[in-house]
Amino acid sequence: MAIKSFSPTSPARRQMTVTDYSVLSKCGPEKSLLEPMKKKSGRNSYGRITVRHRGGGNRTKYRVIDFKRDKIGMNATVQTVEYDPNRSAHIALLQYEDGEKRYILAPNGLKVGDVVRSGADADIKPGNALPMANIPVGTFIHNVEMYPNKGAQLVRAAGNMAQLMAKENGMALLRLPSGELRNVPDACMATVGQVSNIDHENVKIGKAGRKRNMGWRPTVRGSVMNPNDHPHGGGEGKSPVGRPGPVTPWGKPALGYKTRSKKKASNKFIVKRRNGK
Repeated sequence: MAIKSFSPTSPARRQMTVTDYSVLSKCGPEKSLLEPMKKKSGRNSYGRITVRHRGGGNRTKYRVIDFKRDKIGMNATVQTVEYDPNRSAHIALLQYEDGEKRYILAPNGLKVGDVVRSGADADIKPGNALPMANIPVGTFIHNVEMYPNKGAQLVRAAGNMAQLMAKENGMALLRLPSGELRNVPDACMATVGQVSNIDHENVKIGKAGRKRNMGWRPTVRGSVMNPNDHPHGGGEGKSPVGRPGPVTPWGKPALGYKTRSKKKASNKFIVKRRNGK
């Protein structure tokens, strides 16, 4: 998939690039698989802001994605490949032999008319979902479950893929996109191939208004605030941080601060952290 640039009719337009959507099907979404989405704007049930810099943006509907791939042993034909406003990857509409329609994350290279299948008997080709016990070592996979029958939680963003490194004692060792090495039960399902829209990381937003359309509000730097608003605030002119390192508005270190619990039950499954420690 390519990236499209524009004539420099304005300074923002000079920098801006967009994904070339010519590979997508020219159609609307499947109505039966849409659900309404209410805007929260970063507020919790008390109406207090718990996540900053959220709000506004275009109204969207949620596309119900089949992350479980639990229609075992039945072929499905790809009807369309579509844009999804809720994720960076593209999605594919499948129609199964019994007439049921479902959305899945589209793997790179999947085209309209292709036939995909899930189950232990499926071929090793992009779009097919199998338990990792039935996938050869060295295969690139995505849409990976962490617990059997829970639905995929890992490797779902555009252009991502994990590699199956080894299998022993009922566990599959994966190298995740972050570089982390982690064991996952080999009964968990995974889809063969790489997630679609691999050029997503190269797209330049170009202007602030485009980010607002995505539902993001502005971020104010701490160094331009007053000392009562932020630890970096105050001072004459442009002042340094004045601490060993930058911190959040609440005084926690902003860079490299470990937040994972030492007692977390799944620590035993992580063979190597992403930073090599």
